[in-house]
This record gives sequence, C-alpha cells and structure tokens, in this order.
Amino acid sequence: MKDEMSSMRCNDKKKDSLGNIERYKTRLVAKGFTQKEGIDYTETFSPVSKKDSLRIIMALVAHFDLELQQMDVKTAFLNGELEEEVYMKQLEGFLSSDENVMDQCIYLKVSESKVCFLVLYVDDILLATNDKGLLHEVKQSLSKIFDMKDMGETSYVIGIKIYKDIFQGILGLSQKTYINKVLERFQMKDCSPSVSSIVKGDRFNLKQCPKNDLEREQMKNIPYASTI
Repeated sequence: MKDEMSSMRCNDKKKDSLGNIERYKTRLVAKGFTQKEGIDYTETFSPVSKKDSLRIIMALVAHFDLELQQMDVKTAFLNGELEEEVYMKQLEGFLSSDENVMDQCIYLKVSESKVCFLVLYVDDILLATNDKGLLHEVKQSLSKIFDMKDMGETSYVIGIKIYKDIFQGILGLSQKTYINKVLERFQMKDCSPSVSSIVKGDRFNLKQCPKNDLEREQMKNIPYASTI
C-alpha cells in the first residue's frame, strides 16, 4: 500500500474531433508526485507509438493507398494479467540504457504479398493494410482475446483528425482542435496568424535569462516550459 500511495490517480477526459467530451477516465500514475504544476502536472505517460513512426505509417498509407481503420480496446488496463512484480520506482543498483532503436508499439503481420501494420497508442489501435481479408483476420484475432470496439475507417485518433481523398491521392492530418486548445489556454486565440512563429536564425542564450528577483517573478507568468 505504501508504494501505491507514492503514486497518484489522474482524472482525464476523452474527446472527439470537435473537442466534445466522449467519456471520463481515471488512471494510476506511477511517481505522479514528481510532476510539476504548470508544466506536466496533468500529463500521463503510457505505452504509445512514436510520432515519427506514426508519420511513416501515414506516408505509407498515402503512397500505397492502404486501408486505414481503427479499433478501441475497451477497459484496456483491465486486460493485462501481470504475473511479475511491478515496481513504482527504480531498484537500487539497477542499470538500464536509454537507447531504444525499435518502436515497441508498432507491429507488422506479413502473409505473402499481404501486409498489415498495427499502431498502438494506449487503448487506440490503427490498422493499415493492403488487403481487406487480412484486415478482417487481424480484427477477428484481436476480438478473440480482448473486448474490442470496431471504429471502422479512421477519422480521428490521438487528437489528430485524419481525412483521405482517394481521387486526389491525399491523406491529410489536422490538429485544429489541439491548436485552438493551446491558444485558448495561453490567451492567444485572437492573435494574428503567422507562417512561422519565430524568425529563422534566432537563437536563445543565457543573456536572455532573468537577471534579478523582479525579472524572475515576471517570468512566472510566462509558462514557456509548459508551452513547448
């Protein structure tokens, strides 16, 4: 119980492409007390595919005109049956490398000329394939093991709206809802748009840091770390 108390429960909301609340959810966040107010206090960290990996899969979908569909694992955190001990903090003397050349949330199934990519993002699954038969087979296999919800053709995932124009061969990604949320949070929703938010070649240096208590106090109202 002591280790569990060293963590925190985090309440969260799942929203659709328009920003409307679909449902509420809660998680146990290991070492949650290390998070900082105004920076990452409300953030949660779960097994997800890398953004670079997602962009590569989207490029393959557009180039090869792959089927792109989505599934949702119902109550995903109740599906895992753990037989090993789970530690809330690193054991003394345990060494590990930060280097990870593989994305452990991307899976590939190959059957002759048929391929199917599975992209995992916590409880959201993207399936990209060149064969509808293989797509059905993968869906059936997942549904036999987990309680799944078939979302059909992908239109919105991890805060990204996806739209596909078959005739023009275009696959578009939009984060309009997320951008509006950030602008509203930092009271910049009515600001003038710009192609680039920073002039090319500009560099930050130590001379721009606050030099006295007054400047440091003023910088508290500029949540730069939280913004980036």
